[in-house]
Amino acid sequence: MASKKKDDEMKFEDALARLEALVEEMEAGELPLEDIIKKYELGMNLAAFCTEKLSEAEEKIEILSKKRDGSRELRKFGATGEVPVSNPSPNEPGPDPNDQESLF
Repeated sequence: MASKKKDDEMKFEDALARLEALVEEMEAGELPLEDIIKKYELGMNLAAFCTEKLSEAEEKIEILSKKRDGSRELRKFGATGEVPVSNPSPNEPGPDPNDQESLF
């Protein structure tokens, strides 16, 4: 008998693949209403799990930005105009507000 993975052991990719399979099964239109409701409930749980995992990943991601002058500044993912993660030393000039950033 195959053992089920607990939510905390499940990988994001596995949950997403299972969610996609559920959607395909439900869209086929060949299931009884009771089965569709059960699959919908499972799908909502999988969607919540995936959303949580994506949020956790987003919090961990940091982007290394390269400015026009060649200097680099480490920022948290999604940070716009926020304080850099690593503060420059007092001898280094601060960021130029007219300097545009680009990735890499």
